[in-house]
Amino acid sequence: MGGAEVTGDALNIATTVAPITNLVALVVGDSPATVTGIVPEGTNSHTFEPPPSVAATLSKADVVFINGLVLEEPTRDLAVANMKDGAVVCELGTAVLPESDYVYDFSFPKEGGKPNPHLWTDPPLAREYVSLIRDVLVSRDPANEATYAANHDKVVAMIDRLDAAMVEATATLPAEQRKLLTYHDAYAYFAKTYDWQVVGAIQPSSFEEPTPKDIAELIDQVRAENVKAVFGSEVFPSPVLEQIGREAGVAYVDVLRDDDLPGEPGAADHSWAGLMRFDYVTMVEALGGDASVLKGVDITVDSADKAYYPQ
Repeated sequence: MGGAEVTGDALNIATTVAPITNLVALVVGDSPATVTGIVPEGTNSHTFEPPPSVAATLSKADVVFINGLVLEEPTRDLAVANMKDGAVVCELGTAVLPESDYVYDFSFPKEGGKPNPHLWTDPPLAREYVSLIRDVLVSRDPANEATYAANHDKVVAMIDRLDAAMVEATATLPAEQRKLLTYHDAYAYFAKTYDWQVVGAIQPSSFEEPTPKDIAELIDQVRAENVKAVFGSEVFPSPVLEQIGREAGVAYVDVLRDDDLPGEPGAADHSWAGLMRFDYVTMVEALGGDASVLKGVDITVDSADKAYYPQ
């Protein structure tokens, strides 16, 4: 996993989706290492095909951090084909989650062979990502171990604060109201951690629109489960989900994100934590809970994010 130790030149790091880019960048902080994101924000990471120009970025990288769980196979294959001697690809999710804990569900059926890859929307799993990021960076660049270790501790402390706030906010929702029907099932691991229930996802595993039969069944399910709201994606608006909300007589909330950070690069909320807090507040309030503790939690980290985020 660690690969060859880098001496002399600064560590060159490539990453895929923006939440992972941010977590890596916060651990890197003010060290000499550089962090370059590959997947443009607002892009469907499941279907992203890296352009040939990305090969040059990957060929220079000492470490490539990806999510894994079969999310970014074209990027992974391109990295393996172009990586320099001693470079390493670190599949964070694949490394921290045993196969026995993989979730297969609406958008990710087991027969398709691709588990739900959205581990980063669950704070305890994101915490494990951060620890693995630190370990890999230290193994490649021991000269900056103190910086990586200190930044790791700052990020973990922030994740712990967000985790505690989410536990408190969840307690304001009766169990029967913690039900998620989303456009894309990005909250399966989150739901297990906080005792929520994902009752459905609109987007089939093919990433095409659902059939009329699928829609009718979901409308019936929303009514039967007494779901309070259905959640769409700001990046991928879904007229189908709006129709389901309208016909089932429940609120339609179309602003969730799963790997597109809020704001612009450099803004305070353009971060993994900013993304998670935005989504959690949105879900808790739409389902009738009190999100005030989430709104008030300190998600700042005293570490510079100098990463490049493609837009």
